[in-house]
Amino acid sequence: MAKDVFHQQVKNALFKGGWNITHDPLTIRISEAVKLQIDLAAESTIAAERDTEKIAVEIKSFIGDSDISAFHTALGQYLNYCQALEEQEPERIVYLARAC
Repeated sequence: MAKDVFHQQVKNALFKGGWNITHDPLTIRISEAVKLQIDLAAESTIAAERDTEKIAVEIKSFIGDSDISAFHTALGQYLNYCQALEEQEPERIVYLARAC
């Protein structure tokens, strides 16, 4: 899987924000033949008395020829990831990191 040009910057920002990177990438297997790879997964303890918050981050740069095409691709991936994680890791929230 090719990493977006801003992959490391997003990863660094998450780390500086107190997030622990748990997967790079996070692989979700939908079936024997189909698997999805979300760019990053992270978790952070909000407070000692709370549960752990988990997120998945898809990174997109939108630096290609068509911003609209890149947006539609990113939106489709985001929706696919939301559905797959809802079934397999419902506690994990999906975010789309974008840089232009």
